[in-house]
Amino acid sequence: MSASQQSTGGIAAGDAAAAMHATSWAEVDPNAETSRYVRTLVARARAEGRDDAARRELRALFPAAAPGAGAGTSRPERRPRIGFGTAGLRGRMQPGPLGMNDLTVVQTAQGLAKCVLRTRGAGEGRLRAVVGYDHRSNGTFGVSSRRFALYTKLVFQHAGIECIILDGYCATPILAYAVTNLGAAVGVMVTASHNPKHDNGYKVYWGDGCQIRPPLDREIADAILENLVPWTDYGASVRKLAADSDDECHGTSDPTRTRMVADAYYQTVRSSGLVGAIIDAANATSSAPKFAYTAMHGVGTRFAERSFETFGLPPFLAVPSQRDPDPNFPTVPFPNPEEKGALDEAMSFATEHGCDIVLANDPDADRLGVAELDKRSRKWNVFTGDQIGTLLGHWLWEKIGKQSDQPVAVCASTVSSKMLAAMGEMEGFRFEETLTGFKWIGSRALSLQSQGYRVLLGYEEAIGFSCGGIIPDKDGISALGVIATLATHLYSRGDTLASHLQSLHDKCGEFVSNNGYYRCDDAAKVKRIMEQMRNGGNYSKRIGAYDVESVRDLGSPGYDSTTEDKRPTLPTSATSPMITFRFTNGCVAQFRASGTEPKFKYYIEMRGKPGEKKADVEKRLREMSGVILEELLQPTVNGLIIPSNI
Repeated sequence: MSASQQSTGGIAAGDAAAAMHATSWAEVDPNAETSRYVRTLVARARAEGRDDAARRELRALFPAAAPGAGAGTSRPERRPRIGFGTAGLRGRMQPGPLGMNDLTVVQTAQGLAKCVLRTRGAGEGRLRAVVGYDHRSNGTFGVSSRRFALYTKLVFQHAGIECIILDGYCATPILAYAVTNLGAAVGVMVTASHNPKHDNGYKVYWGDGCQIRPPLDREIADAILENLVPWTDYGASVRKLAADSDDECHGTSDPTRTRMVADAYYQTVRSSGLVGAIIDAANATSSAPKFAYTAMHGVGTRFAERSFETFGLPPFLAVPSQRDPDPNFPTVPFPNPEEKGALDEAMSFATEHGCDIVLANDPDADRLGVAELDKRSRKWNVFTGDQIGTLLGHWLWEKIGKQSDQPVAVCASTVSSKMLAAMGEMEGFRFEETLTGFKWIGSRALSLQSQGYRVLLGYEEAIGFSCGGIIPDKDGISALGVIATLATHLYSRGDTLASHLQSLHDKCGEFVSNNGYYRCDDAAKVKRIMEQMRNGGNYSKRIGAYDVESVRDLGSPGYDSTTEDKRPTLPTSATSPMITFRFTNGCVAQFRASGTEPKFKYYIEMRGKPGEKKADVEKRLREMSGVILEELLQPTVNGLIIPSNI
């Protein structure tokens, strides 16, 4: 054994920092299971002989500071840890600072509470928080969404903030609604949405019911780092609560107010115009479509059932194998309705039981997927988020917008289809682009509402929809009722969702897209590509044989060739830039790096002329996409990994 190994109990000097970090972590971890796991792992790594697996795992769970991190990197706040951003936390349930576990949740809740007190405390009386949770859990480590919610309440109470835990598994739209309904300063939804089973998340809403936006995310992140040491022995508090009560939340949830919030949510849906304007569509009987529904092993079934009741629709058939909450997600490892194959089981069930339409919520019920059986080919058509958004937007305009005594607006993320924008030009409603992410869609909708607009729809191409302004966030529960009512109306007159969508294209023209990505693990390459597209401010006026009509650059400092001062109207960001090229032939090409994955994404859409066949527009798009991607991105030169769909 070397001298350095002797001084660190048999562990190599390079692993000593990880062992020390892990030991410090275990000492303050309120969870006995994860604390024990870490202590055992350290003991294995320090033992005589070689346990390389233990040492590798120790380094992975408790990594050293990155090279160049500067002095003081032995301090906890300087070491790598799970990042907090506008999406809150999202990560694997595991011990250590990179994982979703009891201690990282306590630390996050402490920072969040401090930020709430600092920004909302003066002159507002006693502040309130509301917390919801889903069904995710990891038995090995004794962690779960419910347990994270409980710790959050204990932290807020310790900070002097009243905290309400919604009773039972909660859908994310209900939590978002509860924030404003209960007059809370902040809301927390513990969920990883459609992530794989090993993950969990911690989504934060501010008092307006919308997801947090910059710079608040940075303020919260800084407050977390200032409050890493637990304020009290939360583990002891949980053990005492467990000894005094045997219900799932140890007596800390509020069933009465939970029922009141749910009742108020569905009453708001009922009185919003979504139901009142279209309830007659549910009167059709013999021609009505038959619906199958899947919650994808999530929490959505009971919320979807009540949505159908609220809209006056007959019950759907729930896919039995995916109906109930199951944290193992046994039939769909990636429980996102967008994923290829995710709806296979539901469509198989629907075919067997004579259903015409499949409706799918992701596990926390904030997204909506739709598929329809083609009666002639007997094949299922899975609609894209843009197609669903177009159907919803047109329907809400026809049934609500045209009768509104307020000016009408629709919002969509900038990477979503421009078909509703074209429809707005033809019909006379306002269409607003926002940055990607529902925090931007929701906040813009709130702003428009404050200006007197009736915002009928906010949507993003990633199957997120907010109908009628129920909440400023995506809501798969109310959208479920709206699309089902639209389908019932269409079937009563002999149409289908697909045939109706085609009729809209016949009027507005075909909008076909080629969205995809290149894999790129080097952030420096992404930056170089963006700088190449900028060309020192001399943006390309012609790409191949295609003339550029306008350019918008949402990097820093930003540029927009269509505005008088050449400044973009959307927010700019040095860390999350996006460049958009609009062409004279109706094509729009947009480029950005993913904020969470090693991907460089592109979104290219071609608009055809009314009456132009879809196949012809698709052919033009394919040809143009090849030229745009090659000339602007130069994937071979820049070492991008080309995906199979190019």
